[in-house]
Amino acid sequence: MNQHHLLIDRTAVIATMHQKERVMAPILERELGVKLVLPAELNTDIFGTFTREVKRLGTQIEAARQKAEKALEIAGETLAFASEGTFGPHPMMPYLPANREIVMLLDRANNLEIIGESLSVETNYSHQLVATIEEADYFAQKAGFPAHGLVVVVGDAAKGKGEIVKGITTEKQLFEAVTAGLKKSSTGRVHVETDMRAMYNPTRMKNIENATLDLVRKFQQLCPQCGWPGFEVTDKKIGLPCGLCYFPTQLARSTIYQCKNCGYTKEELFPDGRETADPAQCQYCNP
Repeated sequence: MNQHHLLIDRTAVIATMHQKERVMAPILERELGVKLVLPAELNTDIFGTFTREVKRLGTQIEAARQKAEKALEIAGETLAFASEGTFGPHPMMPYLPANREIVMLLDRANNLEIIGESLSVETNYSHQLVATIEEADYFAQKAGFPAHGLVVVVGDAAKGKGEIVKGITTEKQLFEAVTAGLKKSSTGRVHVETDMRAMYNPTRMKNIENATLDLVRKFQQLCPQCGWPGFEVTDKKIGLPCGLCYFPTQLARSTIYQCKNCGYTKEELFPDGRETADPAQCQYCNP
């Protein structure tokens, strides 16, 4: 089966209101042969905002799925792409902030869901309380302003007791928002943070592009048994032997691939291209 037959020349909606189609559409149209449209009047903010007025319900994947389903409902189509990003400590290096982006393909006609992802420490995700315009300027420089937008928050906006000014991309806008905020602030300080919406954050947009490429790569991995797309890793088995004492370590010895369509599984030994682990990573040789 040619996997392109599932999607070629079909109309697909991109569930975004933050211009993510700028990086997603060229890749998806070129690699998957779809015709992309933007759904009219889709408000993805109802599924959660970075500025915390709307708390995201459920997981990152569930939020992307909700966006895709809403876009399908509005457009009356059966094929959608949606993305969702999170920011927080890196899972392996908690002292580093990281951005995890996922891009989902949701095909209701073929009961197919595939998720591409990209985890990156390339992010300007940051926030600070400032008491002067000089402090705000210093924060802005570190955050890559004005190429990257900023947000000024006065009071506790998440609880409806403050104001939020988003999409700040000029010195004048920043000066006015901080000056006005300081006048209203009961603490003499305002909260300045990076605007993490895609159209105001080129660094994040690049990571969305990488997640889209990962989605395409996974789609193009076909099941050896039935030819269905999305033949991807569903599990890992640890136990790669130590190169010195041959005792099993916590590193992956094999990965398990599974087909979403026919259930066929395949085990691939030594996924990282090495048959033994460095003794430095052995709990017996290097306790």
